[in-house]
Amino acid sequence: MRNEFIKAMDFRHACKEFDNTKTISDEDIRYILETGRKSPSSFGMEAWKFLVITNKELKEKIKPFCWDQKQITSCSHLVIILAGIDAAKPESGMVRKRFARREMPVETLDFYMGLYAGHLKDTLSTDENIYSWTAKQSYIAAGNMMTSAALIGIDSCPIEGFEKSKVEEVLELDTKKYQLAMVLPFGYRINTQSTQQRLAFDEVVEFIK
Repeated sequence: MRNEFIKAMDFRHACKEFDNTKTISDEDIRYILETGRKSPSSFGMEAWKFLVITNKELKEKIKPFCWDQKQITSCSHLVIILAGIDAAKPESGMVRKRFARREMPVETLDFYMGLYAGHLKDTLSTDENIYSWTAKQSYIAAGNMMTSAALIGIDSCPIEGFEKSKVEEVLELDTKKYQLAMVLPFGYRINTQSTQQRLAFDEVVEFIK
């Protein structure tokens, strides 16, 4: 299992152009998205949403606001990762609903609600702060989706190069509920992968005893 995971990490790279003649199967894209859905999130809030775009016209509308990168239109499936805003607020009712899934006594549920609101007082004070918090968590889901895709020979490319408000406008997002965190295309490479460059293990890792 360890070797298979490392092979996937070696296979995965930021694919700059996909083969637009190849389409990911429904089974495979659902598997990739499922690994995102099952990813961990702070307090178990799952403050994210994944929009999956295959419509060519919509991809073309998005592309100019993503620095005209080829991946946007050449990919098989364009996944737009959204960071939740309103659902992270205690007053939305969603926080209580998430905690209630654990089937705890009311007094315990109230305790967790108080802990959540108190611990995250500053974080929850503005939509901007909430976005910063939930967008960071969405990267956990993105990482898992990219690695799971690599395990089955599917390429990806995490994209932060976009005009956030413009893409949100194209997608007609209610930014009080969700805001754009990452653009993540999936597909099959058309060019040979370049040699992976990484720092040496000892440059990155330090054991403290």
